Amino acid sequence: MAQTITRPVAEMVAEAKAEIEELDVDAVRKALNEGAVQLIDIRDVRELRREGRVEEAFHCPRGMLEFWIDPDSPYAKPVFTQDVKYVFFCAGGMRSALAAKTAQDMGLAPVAHLIGGFGAWKSSGAPVLSDD
Repeated sequence: MAQTITRPVAEMVAEAKAEIEELDVDAVRKALNEGAVQLIDIRDVRELRREGRVEEAFHCPRGMLEFWIDPDSPYAKPVFTQDVKYVFFCAGGMRSALAAKTAQDMGLAPVAHLIGGFGAWKSSGAPVLSDD
């Protein structure tokens, strides 16, 4: 029997974007220069190896996000205890919208996501590190 999806991912992403702050590459780079944000890269490790990474970003695989944010989790990471704005990004901006919404729902604040994700970052000419 085929499944009937009643809430498509596009709808979920649109709802998340309506409830979170979205920042473009220029705004994120400016905030980085001011020391006002912590970038959170939620891409899979294979994406980082293949496409490169942002030096200032903390890598948090999407599957561990909730566990690394929650201070009561045995997997909690200190990076999520800072008094900064957390800016999430993925490859294109859909997963990071969902991740930012989840983090916000958990009480992490303030949060935002990078419009266009790593693709927009790279296309803008912003610095990218390679593991070559």
